Amino acid sequence: MQSWTRMAGVCPIPLAANLAKVGCRRARAQASTSSVQASVFDPRQQCSASLCTRRDVVSVGPNSKLLCSYPLIARQQRGRRAPLSIDAHAHATTSEAEAKHDDKADGTQFMVFNTMSKQKEVFKAREGEGSRVGMYVCGVTVYDYSHIGHARAYVAFDVLYRHLLKRGYDVTYVRNFTDVDDKIIKRAAEAGVDPNELTKRFIAEFHTDVAALNCLPPTVEPKVTENIENIIKMIGTIIDNGHAYPLDGDVYFNVPSLDGYGALSGRNLEDNRAGERVSVDTRKKNSADFALWKGAKEGEVQWDSPWGPGRPGWHIECSAMSADTLGPVIDIHGGGADLVFPHHENELAQSRAACSHSHVRYWMHNGFVTVDTEKMSKSLGNFFTIREVLDRYHPMALRWLLLCTHYRAPINYSKRVLEEASDRIYYLYQTLCDTDELLAAVDGPLPAPATGISEVKEMEAAVSAGMNDDLNTPQVTAAISTPLKVMNELLHTKKGRKNKERIPQLLAFQAALTGATCQVGLPVEAPGAILVELRSRALTRANLTEDQVQARIEARKELRAAKDFDAADQVRMELEAQGIVMMDTPQGTTWRPTPVIN
Repeated sequence: MQSWTRMAGVCPIPLAANLAKVGCRRARAQASTSSVQASVFDPRQQCSASLCTRRDVVSVGPNSKLLCSYPLIARQQRGRRAPLSIDAHAHATTSEAEAKHDDKADGTQFMVFNTMSKQKEVFKAREGEGSRVGMYVCGVTVYDYSHIGHARAYVAFDVLYRHLLKRGYDVTYVRNFTDVDDKIIKRAAEAGVDPNELTKRFIAEFHTDVAALNCLPPTVEPKVTENIENIIKMIGTIIDNGHAYPLDGDVYFNVPSLDGYGALSGRNLEDNRAGERVSVDTRKKNSADFALWKGAKEGEVQWDSPWGPGRPGWHIECSAMSADTLGPVIDIHGGGADLVFPHHENELAQSRAACSHSHVRYWMHNGFVTVDTEKMSKSLGNFFTIREVLDRYHPMALRWLLLCTHYRAPINYSKRVLEEASDRIYYLYQTLCDTDELLAAVDGPLPAPATGISEVKEMEAAVSAGMNDDLNTPQVTAAISTPLKVMNELLHTKKGRKNKERIPQLLAFQAALTGATCQVGLPVEAPGAILVELRSRALTRANLTEDQVQARIEARKELRAAKDFDAADQVRMELEAQGIVMMDTPQGTTWRPTPVIN
């Protein structure tokens, strides 16, 4: 049975249809039974341990319904879920039967943009599948640390995963690893290590990165090297069906043999090229034909096949692994916009060539990432790994930055927007921490949260509408602004402190706010600990220690006592230029991070 080791504060969740009924509660508000709290969803509250090594898996049943001749041999392996069945309407995007089935009793609909139809569609589970949904997201090629483009993709699909769970779906989430590839072979040779050693290391590094970003673990994470037999059988089926041909130890897909090629990307055959990762080979029947199997080269990893020793081409792996884990019909297939062509177009062609019933109901793709308005590239010196960013900024600052742009839109990564995201996250967690401290000081049991607060209702409506409108996370991040402002007025102003409904109102705002942040994957259990981490990252960026900051605070205090206000202001401004702002309070001077914009 597969397992998943989670980092502190990030816990997996059981993939059960009743998960959406779980409430998200703050520690000091657990005694409350208000309807506000009960309506909020927090997948992480399923596990309070700092480390969790649990992964829920479902045994495979013997009676999987398949209308496909392709033998998916590995489906009986332990830890694999039985594939979803298909019906006569498999090739319809949203059939009439599906339209009659509404997954929400209140009639709300979840709209998603389908790359195939180029429009938003109502998301529905397949007729006869109840709440079961299969989602396949193309994973990373594990030869190096993952970059911020990967962060963009996996945060986007983590938000989708969470929202599907909240809506009551029983989701099988599959995300693969490409662990055999030209780049892996080259990097391993350069490092003088075995390719398996290299891929094992960077799979672990990837897990560390996505866990830090608070991405929930998928149900299954298949690897290419563990699916070679499946891949070989699928290639054989494609050859038998007349859509591929062996050639001197290689096997190529015959693109013109399959009607409809180009439907996903909108490309005509005349526009097609060999494609990324596919070298031009004059032996091929057609220039657009791509490799399903690559004959072995000396010193490279290889497996035996009917066409001679070799290894899989890039595209075939996802066709085989998605069919193995989910069956011939996939509800959602996702990835970055750069994968639409050639990878997803070729994957779609392979799957259709192997099985006439193969179908993806919703294709979803996230937008590109640019850095300071330029394409991210190592040659331009603007290439950033997730690890490099997280060394200097809190993971939730990067997640916030990504959430503030719609997942389909291009996003421009820059130091300025990351500084602003870090500042906003600090404001969020400072508000939650201040609220926790105030509620902890209340004598006796806490009252019930207030009801009927207009700002709470408006925020909850905006969050619900935004999430159901193709995951409009910018609407969610914007919607929490007013509640944060009102909470700080209740916490820190004279008028707020005199408000007789101060505590009930804070409880209501707290429950609504944490509900909203839970939906987009922002953790809420320990805001104080997150503030400590945010301050630590700010010190790192400023190249200062806590003792050095305190020494400057004391120096400024002495200068003010000596009435040398110009010199005192200079100390303050120098620190502020480094991202540290002094804050004078009745209890003394403290500091907090501040954005460095220039």
